[in-house]
Amino acid sequence: MIDRHLARINARHPLSNEEVAAIRALFTASQGVGAHQTFIEAGARLDHSILILDGIAARYKDLRDGQRQITALHVPGDFADLHSFTLKRLDHSLMALTRCRIAPVPHARIADLIERFPRIGRIYWFSTNLDASIHREWVLSMGARNALARIAHLFCELQVRLDIVGLGDARGYALDLSQTDLAECHGLTPVHVNRSLRRLREMGVLTFRSGRVEITDPAALRAIAEFDPDYLYLNPDPL
Repeated sequence: MIDRHLARINARHPLSNEEVAAIRALFTASQGVGAHQTFIEAGARLDHSILILDGIAARYKDLRDGQRQITALHVPGDFADLHSFTLKRLDHSLMALTRCRIAPVPHARIADLIERFPRIGRIYWFSTNLDASIHREWVLSMGARNALARIAHLFCELQVRLDIVGLGDARGYALDLSQTDLAECHGLTPVHVNRSLRRLREMGVLTFRSGRVEITDPAALRAIAEFDPDYLYLNPDPL
């Protein structure tokens, strides 16, 4: 399943055989995490970063009254907290939204890798910058898009990200999230999410049921979302 991580990198920055071998050597263990289980608590001291091998994970923050805001989704092939390599603790928690398989990588091993392969260091720096770009787009959604456009945009984004790692195509993908999960991604209530999903279905654009997203009109979905994939940096400058 490391191949998904390599596919994510190769989609933007082709790797040499030597670089591929070096990245593969980073990962020596994995573990399963149950759905809705937090695997990194905010404020905990960290000496490793987590790669998502399978499943969907989320960064989140809670208020004292129990309200939760999901601030990012991570799909297979993503480092969920590569920024912890420099921060050493996180201001947010990390949770498996679905059953996940994760691979912890000691920071010392990452430091050795980027010392031996400076270009890989730049690639991983790019990765954290890409996470920040996605976060800015989410902020735009919450601040400026209506409920229908927010949901449509999230489905568009996930289609691209999952397609890159071989888990989706232009017509759809598996997504075992609840309407509550979707609501917490973009500051909506489950009622708003339900109405938006019904509206997308009635428009003949998309259906979401039984853990599956079926995109029946990709162009219309992107138009509703005003989706421009430039923020995903699919054609970056060489590093």
